[in-house]
Amino acid sequence: MDSGSRAESASEPGSVPESTGVLLTNLGSPDEPTRAALRRYLAEFLADRRVIDLPRAVWLPLLHGVILNVRPQRSAKLYQRVWMAEGAPLLAIGRRQLAALDAELRRRFDPPPPLALGMRYGNPPIRAALRSLRDRGCTRILVLPLYPQYFSGTTGSTFDALAAELTGWRRVPALRMVSDYHDDPAYVAALAQSVRRVWEREGEPERLLLSFHGIPVRYARAGDPYPRQCQRTANLLAEALGLPYERWLASFQSRFGREKWLEPYTDVTLKAWAAAGVKSVDVVCPGFAADCLETLEEIAILNRGFFLAAGGERFRYIPALNDQPDHIRALADVVERNVQGW
Repeated sequence: MDSGSRAESASEPGSVPESTGVLLTNLGSPDEPTRAALRRYLAEFLADRRVIDLPRAVWLPLLHGVILNVRPQRSAKLYQRVWMAEGAPLLAIGRRQLAALDAELRRRFDPPPPLALGMRYGNPPIRAALRSLRDRGCTRILVLPLYPQYFSGTTGSTFDALAAELTGWRRVPALRMVSDYHDDPAYVAALAQSVRRVWEREGEPERLLLSFHGIPVRYARAGDPYPRQCQRTANLLAEALGLPYERWLASFQSRFGREKWLEPYTDVTLKAWAAAGVKSVDVVCPGFAADCLETLEEIAILNRGFFLAAGGERFRYIPALNDQPDHIRALADVVERNVQGW
């Protein structure tokens, strides 16, 4: 085969350069549902300037003097309510997603690209995942953060972790990073199908709440595209389900502190709906690629209690896409698109 033939072969559908690897990333979890493990995890997470952008002279004394002495014990109790036999839900599901995506890419590519999973905080860290791909000969790395919508405190922080590790490398790999896939047709279709499956099996509710993780309003005013992308995802999902505007709403959860966060708030909305006479509600969280504390405890337990206590009668949480086959195929589509021409 001459050099021209080799070039044509490398660009054929179903092929990917052997030196290309794929890095999946997510936020991370504590190693154990204990106060000590939560203190380590929260110290790393809450020290990130992208997560909390207050001046260090103000924030760090508050973090180490107050928050890390109070919050770990409370958070450990919450994690204990959702902890799985395989460990933290986000990590256990992440490992299943990695295995399922590997199997899907093996069907699409010959040879298939090596995969690795890295967490922004906690274990396995992004630096270890990068090194594992390097050790497998990868000189090109596609980074796929499992955040459908871009936020500087998640996707942007992932880039920071990549840069911090690669600063010490003699040979820096070629990098491509997926910034978001909030309006990807296969992703939206997988979300819609997950809702339909529940409705076909158990019936439809009066209202559907699409709950996204919140961020402070000032982050959005500074130019973060997150709220716009969340609303776009919500609009596309409602359209795919054929829902009229009065039967659904996009809301934001997980706020803390005293400043204003994106509204409407998930908990306030559920209480208001129940008080107004809404008896049945489903909640889906289209910003979470895998179930975690914020979905399994905050939504499925805490907010369920809010809705029922305010007069609601049926509350149903629709699980995240996790390692469902149509979700894995959607992620594989994103990978396939982004390795083209490499």
